[in-house]
Amino acid sequence: MKCAAAYIAQLERFAARSAPPRVRALHLPPEFVPGMDNKGEFCALELEDGAPGLAFVLLGDTLEQLRARQDEFGLAGADALALARRYARGEGIERTLGFAAANALTRCFFDRAAYVPDASTDSIGQLDPRPGDRVGMIGLFPPLVEPIVKAGAELIVVELRPGLAGDRGRFRVTLDASELSTCSKVVSTSTLLLNDTLDAMLARCCSARSIAMVGPSAGCLPDALFARGVTLVGGSWVHDRAGFVDALRRGASTSRHTRKYAIAAAGYPGFEALLARL
Repeated sequence: MKCAAAYIAQLERFAARSAPPRVRALHLPPEFVPGMDNKGEFCALELEDGAPGLAFVLLGDTLEQLRARQDEFGLAGADALALARRYARGEGIERTLGFAAANALTRCFFDRAAYVPDASTDSIGQLDPRPGDRVGMIGLFPPLVEPIVKAGAELIVVELRPGLAGDRGRFRVTLDASELSTCSKVVSTSTLLLNDTLDAMLARCCSARSIAMVGPSAGCLPDALFARGVTLVGGSWVHDRAGFVDALRRGASTSRHTRKYAIAAAGYPGFEALLARL
């Protein structure tokens, strides 16, 4: 079973145990302008209980389509679980909306199970890079580069975009995913959850003793990721709903309204234990 299908199957079980709220609204950032310092890389789908689910919207023309077709979806009052199923079955913006809904349901599930992930100030998923380490990065995420190379570790970035490939001096960008098999530690952006490369990429990380998946939209149930070798999932926990929505819609920084969190495989109680709390 693919990771997305396993994720939705867990949400089905949650919904059967405790009826989830319906959708309140979809919140979109302003229009993205290439070359500008844009903050709006994510949308947020909000449930009627305030639970938010984030999804990356800069894959292809996803944001443009969402802005142009938002009224078509009739999201206000929609069945959140039915929408979440599109993550495993849909494509393009349907998949993006489904992923956002699934992540919103995850936050609702965590809230009802009284589970709050540990706070984290480590942007690179507690990888603890050191001299002699070969670290793989799946998807070039510039803010994560400096702490890795500064620690003296070798960094290899695996990308899908040919224009980014090449030697950057302090690190190297390659299109060859097989190089991940030589890395002892791997960090991946949460975009991997949306571009349908997750299972294939994780299978390449066969030598890694630590695999961290980080990013604002990594707000999913982590069980299926842990089953595939991921050791830590790091995301953004919204603690001020109104402030967060306002900042997102303006394209401003949302950091004042969120905190970073980390769920380590070793300390996570697991879906079954959390479901039993409901």
